[in-house]
Amino acid sequence: MAGSDKVEKNILFTDIINGDTEFIPLLSQEEEDFMNAEEIPETLPILPLRNTVLFPGVVIPITVGRDKSIQLIRESYGNDRTIGVVAQKDPEIEDPLARDLFNVGTVANILKILQMPDGSTMVVIQGKKRFKTVKMIARKPYFRAKVISYETDLKLEKDENFLALISSLKDLAIQIIKLSPNIPSEATFAIKNIESPVFLTNFVSSNLNIPLQEKQHLLEISDVKERAKQVLAALTKELQMLKLKNQIQDKVKTELDKQQRDYMLHQQLKTIQEELGGTSQQQEIEELRRRAKTKKWSKEVGEHFEKELNKLMRLNPAAMDYSIHLNYLETLVELPWNEYTKDNFDLSHARKILDADHYGLEKVKERIIEYLAVLKLKGDMKSPIICLVGPPGVGKTSLGKSVARALERKYVRMSLGGLRDEAEIRGHRKTYIGAMPGRIIQNIKKVKSSNPVFVLDEVDKVIGANVNGDPSAALLEVLDPEQNTTFHDNFIDLDFDLSKVLFIATANTLATVHPALRDRMEIIEISGYLLEEKVEIARRHLVPRQMKEHGLKRTQLTFTKKILEKIVEDYTRESGVRLLEKNIAKIIRNKARFIAEDKAYDRRISIEDLQKVLGPPKFQREKSISNDVAGVVTGLAWTSVGGEILFVETSLSKGKGMLTLTGNLGDVMKESATIAYEYLKAHSQSLGISDDVFQKYNVHIHIPEGATPKDGPSAGITMVTALASLFTQRKVRLNLAMTGEITLRGKVLPVGGIKEKMLAAKRAKIEHIVLSKENEKDILEINEKYIKGLEFHYVDSMMEAIEFALLKEKVQHPLILEK
Repeated sequence: MAGSDKVEKNILFTDIINGDTEFIPLLSQEEEDFMNAEEIPETLPILPLRNTVLFPGVVIPITVGRDKSIQLIRESYGNDRTIGVVAQKDPEIEDPLARDLFNVGTVANILKILQMPDGSTMVVIQGKKRFKTVKMIARKPYFRAKVISYETDLKLEKDENFLALISSLKDLAIQIIKLSPNIPSEATFAIKNIESPVFLTNFVSSNLNIPLQEKQHLLEISDVKERAKQVLAALTKELQMLKLKNQIQDKVKTELDKQQRDYMLHQQLKTIQEELGGTSQQQEIEELRRRAKTKKWSKEVGEHFEKELNKLMRLNPAAMDYSIHLNYLETLVELPWNEYTKDNFDLSHARKILDADHYGLEKVKERIIEYLAVLKLKGDMKSPIICLVGPPGVGKTSLGKSVARALERKYVRMSLGGLRDEAEIRGHRKTYIGAMPGRIIQNIKKVKSSNPVFVLDEVDKVIGANVNGDPSAALLEVLDPEQNTTFHDNFIDLDFDLSKVLFIATANTLATVHPALRDRMEIIEISGYLLEEKVEIARRHLVPRQMKEHGLKRTQLTFTKKILEKIVEDYTRESGVRLLEKNIAKIIRNKARFIAEDKAYDRRISIEDLQKVLGPPKFQREKSISNDVAGVVTGLAWTSVGGEILFVETSLSKGKGMLTLTGNLGDVMKESATIAYEYLKAHSQSLGISDDVFQKYNVHIHIPEGATPKDGPSAGITMVTALASLFTQRKVRLNLAMTGEITLRGKVLPVGGIKEKMLAAKRAKIEHIVLSKENEKDILEINEKYIKGLEFHYVDSMMEAIEFALLKEKVQHPLILEK
């Protein structure tokens, strides 16, 4: 290159040998000693180098392009061949000044001048000793400077640390040679044959793949040991880079090999398939097109399908997107677009099936029959969204299957218990890896019908808003008749009509159901069963089913009505029949052992059999208490497993008018007790109670079964009646129970769970029920057979309740209160 002085080739350490081995003669120890003993001239002609640094003992070829540099080389070659070589600070400067050169350089000996075919001049030079420029004494025709030696004591042969350092340096250099594919293995011998530690350091330094400034810094380090350390650090970095580079190349090579192999195999497979009559991709596309012709989807869906199918045809079957796209199109053709099963409009047939499968549940059955009747008359209507609410084990879930059988529709059940991800309802977008439709669409696809009976089980146990969205909010679109005609699943990315689906949701309580979701559903409450109903359900359904599941014939065991009543009363305490069925199964298993072993057994189940298999009775029958003690009144409570009776007990002790509450009561119940006590104090004169009594006696209110938490306002009326009885010592009416919320104004407010409470009262042989006037409408909704034998007394105020509940007669041995 004209006008430049540069190294002929950028000789890196990883490019030591490239066929020009005469440029890299190895320096023996004797030659190095002789070179170190030579004196440096006081002045030297200076040759600037643009892109390298010359180290002592190292031979490098350079191309000389500047005119004054060529003149310097020719004149020096004709004299003693000794010149000074100094690196430029900036290689881009064409005509450097003295300030553009580094101060430290290397004395060099011109070994050979070669005239190249292109007219350029190549010079082979060898470094001898380092020098430092003292002063530049001439600039023309070329640089000439006054110099001094820059060498230090080099006798480190006996320094063990230095020798170990050199050994490590040599090992690293050999490793680099072995790892580099461009360096012949013979270079290893060259490294091994360098005897001089100093020359080895210089040789490696010269060929390091580092910037010019760092090489110059190595040259200027006086301490050979320190220079060796820094060279070792640079070598370590270069080795790591080389290893990383090889790893990347190996990985790329492996991936390329795999791609080439896959390509070849696909080409071979394509050829084979063409010989057999068409490619796999073509067959898949034709199959999709054939199935699409039978679909009853809308024009918009058909156009979307064609668009996606054409996109699939353009994809490479080996591409990852191909399988994703194929899965999407297969889902589209598998969905039952506008495909419906034919309903059976025989109302008597539907009623017969519902009655055969479930005893009771009249409200639900009536609603299904009404829906079927309107559908028969109108021919088309949106399905109702029914929500069955009731305690566990009353048949909410199994009712859905009976409804499907009565209508002759497909049946599908989806459990929502613990559902926390909105994508479970709406699905994932198809661009995600592993994406799939939501469970609504998946179940519709599974039953192959757009109008199944779809049971959404445990809708009250859906997890609310969280990091994965709000599943309850996603259900709003599913369960809204105005919106579910265009239900949007993220995976399908098309509107799907769910309006013909008969959704039946089930829940144990409405308290945890999203208010907007509750508003969209038709709530039907299912309360617990009476004793007679449980016996009838066991006789008709539970016993035959368990006999069948245990492989027994109906004639091999007999459960009498008396035995079934005993199981219900003594071994179960539930609104439903789940525990009852478990106990029946336990008895049948015990008898099955005798049948399997061909041993004699009694076919009729006896009370002794119950005690032997189920143990002694686990529950005592609920019963009201006598009225011989003042201050004890029976209340009615609602629990998640049905209604129960509870007793409010009160007592007096001498003190300063403190009120104590025990029995594991919640905050609302404690407030009811306080209101009852304060109301009694405010109206004591109406009941003939002296005001001074409240200052002289402490009051204690206790509700038994302290291990069971209790809360709610419905015991308020019971508490005020118990306190009135306690202070007046009047008897409480026999076989009486009460429920109702109270206020400081003396009003009795309505409460919930009336049917469950009435069932509990009937089980306990209660005769008189006192409750709020506003609860009368709830009593009217209850079937007469549930409340037969109960007498209801509706009150507006607490005084009315007290006057009815307390007799004029006082208890035996009444407590005489000091006034």
